[in-house]
Formats: sequence, structure tokens, C-alpha cells
Amino acid sequence: MMGEEYPVMMKEEGKLNGNDHSHRPAAAAHFVLVHGIGGGAWCWYKIKCLMENCGYRVTCLDLKGAGMDQSDPNAVVSFEDYNQPLLDFLSSLHDHQQVILVGHSAGGLSLSDAIHRYGKKKIKLAVFVAATMLKSGYLTNQDLKDGVPDLSGFGELNEVYDIGFGLGEGNPPTTTLIKRELQRKIIYNLSPHEDATLAEMLLRPGPVQALVTAKFPLAEKDEDEVPRMYIKTTQDNVIKAEQQEAMINKWRPQHVYVLESDHSPFFSAPFLLFGLLVKAAVSFG
Repeated sequence: MMGEEYPVMMKEEGKLNGNDHSHRPAAAAHFVLVHGIGGGAWCWYKIKCLMENCGYRVTCLDLKGAGMDQSDPNAVVSFEDYNQPLLDFLSSLHDHQQVILVGHSAGGLSLSDAIHRYGKKKIKLAVFVAATMLKSGYLTNQDLKDGVPDLSGFGELNEVYDIGFGLGEGNPPTTTLIKRELQRKIIYNLSPHEDATLAEMLLRPGPVQALVTAKFPLAEKDEDEVPRMYIKTTQDNVIKAEQQEAMINKWRPQHVYVLESDHSPFFSAPFLLFGLLVKAAVSFG
């Protein structure tokens, strides 16, 4: 049923594991995993292992200035430039070769952009994981309120973020990165210590100037023709529960699931997240 929620509890995690070959697909779906701001393809290492062990195809991308990409994020000032690696990948697919897109956090904007550009021709399903899900991007002040993290509860802006001014001090910030000493408390509050440590070593400043330019005017394609699934995270300090709910209500997905997780379920609840992605592949395969 449209918008129905299926709570998933952390205690059920042991029921899903990479050795359960009952999940092996008859025809392998192709998942494309898109990270959030400051992250990279590395964020998905647990999910990639679980899914490939069960026979799925998995592509993890670095967006411009993220992960292993050598671009200076301070020089990435347009969303189209930032999202170009995903657009290039989708363009490279053969006609009617469909993938399941999965976007985490600000990666949801990348999914919306792709939906506008390619529709069902290339995208079988879009899965938003604790993600910014805005049909047209940041067009209104309400969009900003719903989709931009509000971390004021952790301190003033310059107390929470390391801020880069690649265009000069008199211009808007070009990059932000949550301060190292706050990352575990804010982003990885339920994640294993070793994953939080890995992230602390690999997170890069994210091109915030590019993200705020994410605006997607309505196109000829029907943006609702691509099925969407939203995975809510109940212990999320970044995209708070009320923000997730507001975006869900504004652009209603076909399915909503709930994880007792922090903002990073690929670390804090990988088996449960894996199980939901397998469910998505089966349901829409």
C-alpha cells in the first residue's frame, strides 16, 4: 500500500547475513550506490560485500571532489558538476538497461536529478536512505528547512563545521565538514567504533556551494513514473525524523520502511539495510 510503513528492529539483525543464499537472485539486479556529502564509495563497503556475496551487481560511485576523486571540492560549485559522475555512468548504460539507484543523505539529490533526466529508461527503482528527497531540489525556503541538516543543537555553525571559502572570505562557503571531535556524536552515534574511526580518516570537505544549487525544474518526463522507496532512520541526528517525514509527505514514495539506526545504517545496521535492498530488488525485479 502506498506509503505503508514497516518497522524493522535492530534485534532482528541476526536473521539476515551474507551467507543466506535463499536471497540469491534469479537474474542479478544492478545496484548503483551514491554517497552523501563528504563521503565516498567507501561508505558502502559492508553493503557491497553482502550484496555481491548474494550475486547482485553493485557499483559504488565517487561524486566530483569526493572519495578517491582528485578534484578539489572547493572548486566544485555547481550541482551538475558535482553529480556528473553519476550522470556519466547512467549515460554509459545501454538503452533500457535499468539500475536500482540508492542514495544516502545528500545523495538523495543526486537521485532526484537522475530521475528528472533519465526516468524509467535507465532507473528501475530509487531508494532514499536517510536522504534528502525533494522532487525539484531546493526551490523554496521550506525545501531548505526540510532537506538541509540543522545541527544548531550541537553548537554555532563555526563550532560544528570546518568551513572552506574557496571563492574568498567575502563569498559564501564552498565546503563544510563536521568537526572531527563531533563526527561520532552526530553522524555515527550507533555505529561501531571501528567504522566511525574509518570515516574520521576518510571523510572529506563536502562541496556545500554545489549542493545549494540543486534545483530541478519539472521536465517532460513524469517524475513519478520511477518507483521510490524511503528508508527512515529513527536515531538520526543529521536528517531528523520530522524532516524525513515532511519530505515523505510532500513527495509520497510507494514504500516507506523504518530502521532503528543512526544516520549511517550502512555501518550501524548493515544486515537490516541489506535485507531491505534485497526486498526492493525482489519487489521491483
